[in-house]
Amino acid sequence: MSKKVLVIGGGPAGIIAAATASKKGNKVILLDKNSIIGKKMLITGNGRCNITNNCEIEDLIENVTRNRNFLYSSFYSFSNKDIIDILQKYDVEIKVENDGRCFPKSDKSIDVTNALKTYLLDNGVILSLNCNVINVEKYKNKFITEYTKNNRKEIIESDSLIIATGGKSYPSTGSTGDGYKFGKKFGHNIISTKPSIVPINIKENWIKQNKGLSFKNVKVVLSSDDKIIDYEIGDIIFTHFGISGPAIFNITSRNNRKINAKDRFKLDIDLFPSLNLKELDEKIIELLGSNPNKNIINVLSIILKYNFVLAILNLLQINISLKASNFTKEHRRKLIRLLKSITLNIADLRSIEEAYVTSGGIDINQINPSTMESKIVEDLFFCGEVLDVDAYTGGFNLQISYSTGYLAGDNQ
Repeated sequence: MSKKVLVIGGGPAGIIAAATASKKGNKVILLDKNSIIGKKMLITGNGRCNITNNCEIEDLIENVTRNRNFLYSSFYSFSNKDIIDILQKYDVEIKVENDGRCFPKSDKSIDVTNALKTYLLDNGVILSLNCNVINVEKYKNKFITEYTKNNRKEIIESDSLIIATGGKSYPSTGSTGDGYKFGKKFGHNIISTKPSIVPINIKENWIKQNKGLSFKNVKVVLSSDDKIIDYEIGDIIFTHFGISGPAIFNITSRNNRKINAKDRFKLDIDLFPSLNLKELDEKIIELLGSNPNKNIINVLSIILKYNFVLAILNLLQINISLKASNFTKEHRRKLIRLLKSITLNIADLRSIEEAYVTSGGIDINQINPSTMESKIVEDLFFCGEVLDVDAYTGGFNLQISYSTGYLAGDNQ
């Protein structure tokens, strides 16, 4: 028998859940607080929408940093190939870039959200926007959802309820933690939320004064009290508050529950991880020998960015006008040690509002991983970022949303 299904949240999880539930012959209503669906999707991939990742399913699972085992059924039920198939049927051409990241060929995220909106409507979903849900409860076998629209209170009664409200990151897109409030009201445990895939505030001012400087394929080591905790090789960028970039995102994704302002955490950056001290010294000697009459700042700017050379020479208290021929062995020793280990003291992580993803949320131990149904309340489902699952950057978090959304919709 068909049911009346209400989906709260018009992001990737809610969209796939609603369309899938409607395909099964149910009457499905999708509520979203924004004036458009997929608002957060529009800003992913720097506005290009990193749709998913073109890797094998086992690799999707490996790129989940929190509660990956919970997602086996989801990924195998609705894979990256499935979301690509849907978009291609709606004339969204897909291109694959570095590390398997998938984008629309047009580089326009609006093409993705427009296609998904048409997908919803084609499958008979009733879409209601600008709706702010203020209360949910269950009375006998019915869910009663109260919301406001155009300053008027309205109520929807449904047989089933799917909560796909997202996390707390980027609240301007509608992710304001509503799902945690609803989940708690129904008796669910909420795992404390932390920012994931987030930049880091650094104490050193010289880094902030060199905002915009970026480096590729450097090694970043996270440590506390001289004990190495983690490391990553990748790209970084200095910012007005500290440091960001893919390598930093991966480190914070794995260690967001360890790093805090109370303890002493630091990053050590090796700008030349492929060279040991001796090899880097030989490289510098060759550079000096080829340019004996040039100022040291101009010589080092051949292999490093000028503003960065200026900053490190000031740190080392070396005159920027010193001739290369007068750059001593002791100068080289100090320089090489710095280039192989730039130590930065962590103040804390940037706020959850600036994180790409929220870590934490609805306790997955209270959710059936094969259906996304609550183990506490019958006919209540959760999917997407509201759950306590998250992954690396690269399209993996969006895939989690599609896949868990599919299971929630398919089990109506």
